[in-house]
Amino acid sequence: QVQLVESGGGLVQPGGSLRLSCAASQRTFSIYLMGWYRQAPGKQRELVATISSGGTTDYADSVKGRFTISRANGKNTMYLQMNSLKPEDTAVYYCNARLYSYSTLASWGQGTQVSVSS
Repeated sequence: QVQLVESGGGLVQPGGSLRLSCAASQRTFSIYLMGWYRQAPGKQRELVATISSGGTTDYADSVKGRFTISRANGKNTMYLQMNSLKPEDTAVYYCNARLYSYSTLASWGQGTQVSVSS
């Protein structure tokens, strides 16, 4: 099973930007689907964005036009570029992956905290 480690979170003012990284234990180009999730206090974990092995991306409506998911296969890393951040983006962000089309999600990591506040 692939192991994933998130990093890059922090405190940022509304309108600011952050880039999250997700380091994978194996070559990302071979992973069927990778994605970013987030969980705000008192809320369920939600899917933010996904990227397929072919590079197809998909986003939650709440982040479309502001967030960009990408993968650097040579570095075994996936990114989430977050621009125009809003207080409602405050959450713990997690990455996850499905190795094959029939795979379940990998084990959850510790995530990285993103706080948007003035």
